[in-house]
Amino acid sequence: MRTAFLVLLAARLALAAGPLQLSLKRAVEVAVSPEGSAHVQLADEALKQAQARALEQRAALLPNVDAAFSDQNRTENLAALGFNPAIFSAIPIPGFSFPTFVGPFTTVDARVSGSQSVFDFSTIRRYQASKVGVTAARSDVDATQEQVAAQVARAYLAAVKGDADVDTAQANVTLSEALLTQSDHEKEAGTGTGIEITRARVQLANDRQHLLVAQNARRNAHLQLLRAIGLRLDTEMELTDKLQYLPVDAVTLETAKAQALKERPDLKAQQERETNARLSASATRLERLPSLAAFGDYGSNGTALNNSVPTRTVGIQLKVPIFDGGRRDARREESASEYRAENVRTNDLKEQIELDVRMALDGLQSADQEVKVAQEGLELANNELTQARRRYGAGVAISVEVTDAQTRLERAQDNRTDAIYSYNLARLDLAQAMGRVRSTVQ
Repeated sequence: MRTAFLVLLAARLALAAGPLQLSLKRAVEVAVSPEGSAHVQLADEALKQAQARALEQRAALLPNVDAAFSDQNRTENLAALGFNPAIFSAIPIPGFSFPTFVGPFTTVDARVSGSQSVFDFSTIRRYQASKVGVTAARSDVDATQEQVAAQVARAYLAAVKGDADVDTAQANVTLSEALLTQSDHEKEAGTGTGIEITRARVQLANDRQHLLVAQNARRNAHLQLLRAIGLRLDTEMELTDKLQYLPVDAVTLETAKAQALKERPDLKAQQERETNARLSASATRLERLPSLAAFGDYGSNGTALNNSVPTRTVGIQLKVPIFDGGRRDARREESASEYRAENVRTNDLKEQIELDVRMALDGLQSADQEVKVAQEGLELANNELTQARRRYGAGVAISVEVTDAQTRLERAQDNRTDAIYSYNLARLDLAQAMGRVRSTVQ
């Protein structure tokens, strides 16, 4: 996290201190930091919400204590409370008549009350489910970081491919300029023609156009990378990693599948959500059991503080559910259905993981062959251009042969760049299928 903070600080000072030097590793570190990608920040907030819900469920198992103080001045209509003055008038008392209206009088009460659940199996099971929910939220954070790392890695690869395309386009412009100079020399020597110079200038114009297109694509790729990381879009940066071919160790399907089922954070999160649903369903079933709670209060009351006397209440309460109109049965059926749905999602995700691994392995093998074929084609195209220029300089070939060879070389260079880019994407796909993106880019 310290490294990610330093990179963020460097990004904020980039305009004043120069371009930000950014490697793939540091890009991923910034993106998965708490201050990085918005997806990671939202996952962190979801974790905090799950932790708060767990505390709420735990509070139902802890004592509940309240303090209260009241000072009331009251009047009462005794007739409204059921006192009939006629009953008391049958016994005459000299100088006294039973009133129907009393007050005002003051009542003061200061009291502390509390309650404690003794046993409530349903509440206990809900607390257990909430703790599993916190674990699932942590796994969701881990899964989100893995997804963000994969997104940033893809954006970084696209950006370095943009750099490679610009370098290739610039090299093609330089080559076209050299060929144009050679055509000028051949014409001055009397061995060349004007059409050959025109043909060289057309090729140079095309290459300059391709350079402009490549530069625009690179700018777009850099903006997408900044957006994926969570940095300001006006940050200037230089990518320190280059697009290259790095062979990976061979891995079997069974090994990759086993590792994916063990390490994929999204599978862990889904399995924990299934456990949470199972415990919640169990808690709903346990609502039919009796629950026992203790309660009590202690305080003093009277007409004033100086004449208050202590009073108390203590007791236990046993609640036995009998009939609630079928609400508990409906909740039990709903929670059981939610558990079955989570079980289906877990099994479906396992099948999807196997599909991801199989496709990633096939894609990696195919991309590896493409790189080898593209490399061979580039070497042949280089040799062809070298021979064509030599023949043209010796006067035994025309410039069309050189132009054709140059076109095939540019195509071979693009093929090699695309092949290496596809190969690195295939490596990333395999790492993501196995849940190892962050460890792979370290």
